[in-house]
Amino acid sequence: MKKRAIAFDIGDKRIGVAISDPFNEYAMPCETYFRTHRFWTDVEAVASIAKERGVGVIVCGMPVNFDGSESVQTTKTQDFIEALKTKTDIPIVLEDERFTTMQARETQIAGGVKRGDRKKTIDSIAASYILESYLQREKIKERKEQAMKDEEMMEEYEDEEERIIELEDDDGNVEKYYHIATIEYRSAMYCVFQKAEPETEEEEDEVVIFQLNEEAGELLPLEDEQLLDEVFAEFCHQYEEFENSDEAALLD
Repeated sequence: MKKRAIAFDIGDKRIGVAISDPFNEYAMPCETYFRTHRFWTDVEAVASIAKERGVGVIVCGMPVNFDGSESVQTTKTQDFIEALKTKTDIPIVLEDERFTTMQARETQIAGGVKRGDRKKTIDSIAASYILESYLQREKIKERKEQAMKDEEMMEEYEDEEERIIELEDDDGNVEKYYHIATIEYRSAMYCVFQKAEPETEEEEDEVVIFQLNEEAGELLPLEDEQLLDEVFAEFCHQYEEFENSDEAALLD
């Protein structure tokens, strides 16, 4: 489970606070911090709130003009955030807070909050909208990342499928084998396979080796037991050197 996220709506007189639920699904308004007008006291207080909540990320609303340009309040907020970074190790991200105060006021009106009481909660509600925006953006990001992972897994799966062939044993039974290596030994090429769907632990550790006739594109069984042992030894040597020596020791 990820740590919660906390958001601050930083104003000259008040700082609204909102925190996410334990699953980072939605934002909840919390308290409103009333500034003391002692800059560093306010910075340290905000850092303490984040620490006490045990959050994993701090989201700070960034005020800009409606057209996206910076304002005087933008500079003030940036200065506060830069100071906050010196008082906490928690990562800080910025979130556009345009329209959040307007949304908060509409929420209060819809909830029947009297005009005289609106200042008590408007900043924390605005902070919840800031946090909600961040959470939604993170969800979209996670979905895109998951989609990319799924696509990569599908490509790997398709690549794995291309490396599976069907071989027929002496009894006419057809089984699927996975091509794990092609090696060169004494100027000849050999292909090494394992069962794609082993039924026992012994089968998981067994390999089948064929000589590759490159011109004809054929796999030829190795009748010479000594040559088979030599090729297997060479395969194990290469496997130990480039892959995993512990697994190579189990093969036979």
